Amino acid sequence: MDDLMYRLKNRVQLTTDGHSAYLMAVDNTFANNVDYAQLYKIYGSDPNREKRYSPAEYLGTKKIHITGDTDQKHISTSYVERQDLTMRMGMRRFTRLTNAFSKKLENHFHAIALHFLYYNFCRIHKTLRVTPAMETGLTKDIWEIEDIVKLSMK
Repeated sequence: MDDLMYRLKNRVQLTTDGHSAYLMAVDNTFANNVDYAQLYKIYGSDPNREKRYSPAEYLGTKKIHITGDTDQKHISTSYVERQDLTMRMGMRRFTRLTNAFSKKLENHFHAIALHFLYYNFCRIHKTLRVTPAMETGLTKDIWEIEDIVKLSMK
């Protein structure tokens, strides 16, 4: 949370899942300088369903305002869940019991950095039709892998 706070210029609306550890982490980091809500997903069980391999039945969500001036229509974890899925599918390091699993934390950090450099500077996103770095004005050109390699040599 501290790392996130120092990367933000403006006040933001933050949504987390219902894990209780987030309450203290957000409060300790942002105090009252954030619009914060939690999104609880509610699951039930089907008594006729196979127990071991079947996921629980999704019943709905409950939005809980915690602090600040949260906008109910923007209380969502969809963006971060999509980012998590993209990262897990793009980097097998997040899959246990594979030969790509990171054994050293430092190597894991480097792999994540490379993934995000590629994702934001090299990969054209279908909805944007440019890279995210181009969309935000960080660069005017699509980077090539060679550009990342040159950056790492500095």
